[in-house]
Amino acid sequence: MRLYSARMAPRWSAVLLALTLLYVPMTAVPRQEVARQETAALTDERIEEFLRTARLVRTRDTAKGITGSVRATMTDGTLTHDVHIQSIDQWKSQFKGGHTYELNFRDSWKFNIAVYKLDRLLDLQLVPVSVERRWRDTRGAYTWWVDDVLMDEGERIKKNVTPPDMGCWNDQMRLLRMLDQLIDNADRNVGNMLITKSWRIWAIDHTRAFRYSKTPRNPALLTGIDRAVLQRLEALEFAVLKREAGQYITDGDIRSLLARRDGIMAHFKARGDAALYDRQNPSGGCIDRSID
Repeated sequence: MRLYSARMAPRWSAVLLALTLLYVPMTAVPRQEVARQETAALTDERIEEFLRTARLVRTRDTAKGITGSVRATMTDGTLTHDVHIQSIDQWKSQFKGGHTYELNFRDSWKFNIAVYKLDRLLDLQLVPVSVERRWRDTRGAYTWWVDDVLMDEGERIKKNVTPPDMGCWNDQMRLLRMLDQLIDNADRNVGNMLITKSWRIWAIDHTRAFRYSKTPRNPALLTGIDRAVLQRLEALEFAVLKREAGQYITDGDIRSLLARRDGIMAHFKARGDAALYDRQNPSGGCIDRSID
């Protein structure tokens, strides 16, 4: 008895095709989702290496910003990702812009890297990785392009969107306000506060940080701080800051930063335990409530 014949071939082919069609949707993962998962797992060290060594594929101007920013796509053969390049490095004895008048005005790509270094010393995880690299005939900051951006703070306010977890959101905002007071940031605005799909805040574009105040400019904004961050803030020392960021800011900048740090510490000590909290793992944004 024959178990198989030529007449049965079309029927078996149809069955196999049907099984294949049923199987693929159950196992296939969208390419963009795979890429997102892979980049989310990258360490700062791996991202720094990519930013320093990957090859430029294409460039185009960014949609926002006034500092001659460039958006570039880079690849190292394994990873392909966008970066934000800023090469502005200006000093003016006087600067007038809108309602702003400033002496000894500075606007520099170097501050992006200094703020990234400071962010990691405090373990804030609010600032994307940024490194120094040659850009055309000059030097500049190459900053990792933030993935999965839902909107910026300006859009959120305009659309009147409420964060899904206000407690978590406020914890992030308190740390961002503290950072801006610490670095004496003159240019925090709703366009350079990015919000991802997990409601994690990323702060970008710090070329106008490190002004000259020796005290926090607006201590009323300092309404709370994470306990662990407060401990790291208190432990900051000149030698450590010099080692980590001394290529990008002056000794005077470091001394001014530490003076502002002292003012921030005094402010929170006066407020007592009521101003302290324990934030959740920042990598989860304000959707994932798990804490490592």
